[in-house]
Amino acid sequence: MFAVIKTGGKQYRVAAEDVLKIEKVAGNVGDIVEIGHVLAYGEGDKVTIGSPFVDGASVAAEVVEQGKAPTVIAFKKRRRQNSRRTRGHRQLLTTVRISEILTGGAKPSKKAAAKPVAEKADKKEAKAEAAPKAAKKEAKSTETVAAAAPLFTAPKGEPDDLVEIKGIGPVAAGQLKEQGITTFAQLAGLTEADIAKIDENMPFSADQIKDWQEQAKALAKK
Repeated sequence: MFAVIKTGGKQYRVAAEDVLKIEKVAGNVGDIVEIGHVLAYGEGDKVTIGSPFVDGASVAAEVVEQGKAPTVIAFKKRRRQNSRRTRGHRQLLTTVRISEILTGGAKPSKKAAAKPVAEKADKKEAKAEAAPKAAKKEAKSTETVAAAAPLFTAPKGEPDDLVEIKGIGPVAAGQLKEQGITTFAQLAGLTEADIAKIDENMPFSADQIKDWQEQAKALAKK
């Protein structure tokens, strides 16, 4: 017997003992879950089709594994806007093994696998092992924050309004300020190494910086 089920916005044709990955469903490994959205079921030429679902029909499946799909990267860039955005997404997936196809409101005959008594002890050991790992992770996080220092040291005195430079808007000016670039003179005096550092660590190209640098030289003389 086969069935056509709908879960996670997708349709699957399944039969007993089939193993497939579907979008995440709640449950631990070994649990039996019921998928109630059955579009059709049958055997051979005899097929019952729902409208849209078949009343009283469901599919029982055993949770084999909870996991994630490969990361999908979405990159978006807006021309001449100094805007770049990169986002990653990993879809949560559940691997299930189809146990049986149920009709007429029947309930699954197979029960969830019994959890061994030793599992509690394993959980305690896992927590004990996780404690030093959490401490290491926190230490690494502190090191990361400390490492995220500005690229340059801002000079003393009143900062200049960098928005006066054509091509630098409020957002770009704020980003430069965060990295310690606050005056026309400082921008005009950037070396090739400084420009390469900005090109590598900020959303500005070397050509942009050189263009701003020429304008900054003129403004610094005023």
